[in-house]
Amino acid sequence: MKQTITEYESIIKKCEYIFAKKLKDYGTAWRILRISSLTDQIFIKAQRIRSIDQKGTQKINEDISNEYVGIINYSIIGLIQLELGVAEHAEELSFSNAMGLFSQYTNQAKQLMSDKNHDYGEAWQDMRISSLTDLILQKLLRVKKIENNEGETLISEGIDANYLDMINYAVFALIKTK
Repeated sequence: MKQTITEYESIIKKCEYIFAKKLKDYGTAWRILRISSLTDQIFIKAQRIRSIDQKGTQKINEDISNEYVGIINYSIIGLIQLELGVAEHAEELSFSNAMGLFSQYTNQAKQLMSDKNHDYGEAWQDMRISSLTDLILQKLLRVKKIENNEGETLISEGIDANYLDMINYAVFALIKTK
């Protein structure tokens, strides 16, 4: 478990680096994105990974690990949007506020991962990367259904729990690709 935490933190540090650089380049233009748009963006990334895996080739020379990083960062943005609401105009979050929210949600995801690893005995280590991708796609389909139901669920977890799970599945996939 100690090694998993170390590897997890290393991947989150890479994601944080990219998040911070893009924050400097673009600001928080993503504040205008609705949750459904973020879900669709994550879906595109997961679908590309699955498509390349199934075809065995790719025409765009971009490493799929970048897609997993994108899944993590867009999921964090989704969690931020769920908390703050969608900005109707170009409302800027300060760099420090945005980075603080990034840390808040990555810490929450890491704690969830740690708790689940305790209960499941790190079963993810025996899973295939393709299964992790499929689980991300399944979570996305669930989120889309919840969005179509205007956020209402009868018994299931909400959108936020699904985003947290997608973060963790993407981290696990990145650990396994090392």
